[in-house]
Amino acid sequence: MAYILFTLSFVFLIIATVLYVTRSRWAPLLPFSSSYLYTQLPSNFQSDAESGLSSSTFNLADNIEAGDSRGGLDEEGKRQVQKIMRKKKVGFDEARRIWMQERFKKAGIAEDGLPRDPKFVSFS
Repeated sequence: MAYILFTLSFVFLIIATVLYVTRSRWAPLLPFSSSYLYTQLPSNFQSDAESGLSSSTFNLADNIEAGDSRGGLDEEGKRQVQKIMRKKKVGFDEARRIWMQERFKKAGIAEDGLPRDPKFVSFS
């Protein structure tokens, strides 16, 4: 019995190794493409604007024209906004609004911008 278990384990190890080494040949033949699983996010304001992460109310043209050397928008924020855009089929402005509302909700902030803390006192 141990001989059969050892043989099966050894054969599985050999097959797994061969599949791992040759994955570049058979991976493109799979029914889903790797571009669907992973899309590279833009890394500067020019590519952010080209990928649809700009609008009339969130204009990146000023940053592009000024030659801003920063790395573009926040990577995690871009990823979340693009995910909302794909999942809910909405535009950039609506996806950004939904994302900000979710962030506010996690931080305990109401939609009007005030904290949800019942002990909060505001002197206006």
